[in-house]
Amino acid sequence: MENAAENQGRILLVDDESAILRTFRYCLEDEGYQVATATSAAQAEALVHRQVFDLCFLDLRLGEDSGLDVLQQMRVQAPWMRVVIVTAHSAVDTAVDAMQAGAADYLVKPCSPDQLRMAAAKQLEVRQMAARLEALEGQATKRRDMLSSHSPAMMAVLETARQVADTDANILILGESGTGKGELARAIHGWSRRSKKPLVTINCPSLSADLMESELFGHNRGAFTGATENTLGRVSQADGGTLFLDEIGDFPLGLQPKLLRFIQDKEYERIGDPVTRRADVRILSATNLALDEMVREGHFREDLLYRLNVITLNLPPLRERPEDILDLAERFLAHFVKDYARPARGFSPEAERALATYRWPGNVRELRNVIERASIICPKDRVDVSHLGLGEAPSNNAPRVGESLSLEDLERAHIAAVMASSETLDQAARTLGIDASTLYRKRKQYGL
Repeated sequence: MENAAENQGRILLVDDESAILRTFRYCLEDEGYQVATATSAAQAEALVHRQVFDLCFLDLRLGEDSGLDVLQQMRVQAPWMRVVIVTAHSAVDTAVDAMQAGAADYLVKPCSPDQLRMAAAKQLEVRQMAARLEALEGQATKRRDMLSSHSPAMMAVLETARQVADTDANILILGESGTGKGELARAIHGWSRRSKKPLVTINCPSLSADLMESELFGHNRGAFTGATENTLGRVSQADGGTLFLDEIGDFPLGLQPKLLRFIQDKEYERIGDPVTRRADVRILSATNLALDEMVREGHFREDLLYRLNVITLNLPPLRERPEDILDLAERFLAHFVKDYARPARGFSPEAERALATYRWPGNVRELRNVIERASIICPKDRVDVSHLGLGEAPSNNAPRVGESLSLEDLERAHIAAVMASSETLDQAARTLGIDASTLYRKRKQYGL
């Protein structure tokens, strides 16, 4: 029942008259809302620090306290929370002033149960709509956050990316896992003249050679066992737009000549169909592998590499962007506390030092994951070191092979590091060489 109430809405009632509090509380709890009450400004402030509320009914006169002062404090502590001012007939003008100061609406006492219920339903609906809009804007915010920088090295990469975005030059994005290669590819597409056409992504390590060819170029019904219908393929879907080949270093060697031919001539055939087709597609690709070494070892075609890296963008790891770490952490925190309606508003000095000195093997993705977790578990307005989960010595907290520690400790640290630098748990399981169910058991065993 508590979860259902939380889904309905969490409401705080602030009034110094206990009879009114009781009446309002019973009325709203009957509707399934989760309700808390306070009889003073101090009680209200303490509750808002400890709990997350969607809506507050705030009396303008709280004994010696001013409801307007409480409103101002609430706008700072919980900016997402809707506040409805409750006032007597004689103070309607003051209620209007309160609305100008940030209140969402006002009720005049005495009010009927129906008026109270309607006011609550209206404000909670607005709150839910705002949450949906925030979710829709989440991807754009994430992209801005991951690509925001005060680092000269990163700013130079972004400047080059903007300069070449509006051309049709193929771009190869290099960088460690978690540096934001996919986000940069999406930004380049968004900055280009192809932005109104599709951006289609293929994750190269996820498919075998046969499945990759079908996924890329499509197939006709009956072309192979299990081909029960015609499929267009990603190249056709991306026609006029951009095709992003993520982790191109894992593209099957046997299929590379067909990809090379498509890049050169813009022509291809579907599996089981001799008709040659054309598609106007701009190619972006990304990898964390050393393609030059792969060429020397015979694992990647040199001519394909030349075609892919007309422009090369090298994303620096986060440890080489120290001036960005705290700024990114603050941006992520602001995003997540709004997303999850949590109380944190910043970091303690100790937490800031821990963030600044940690090596971030998983780069920006790891930082984002750490801040998301901290924003959820932190019950107060400042995130402490304990909420970050980076260990006591963040500058050198990764166990090393040969140290005096158990295999269990080493395995736990390795799994945690791989998970931090992986986009999905399936990807982490593949990197670790175990199946997803084994990874689930290991996470539960180690409390990850």
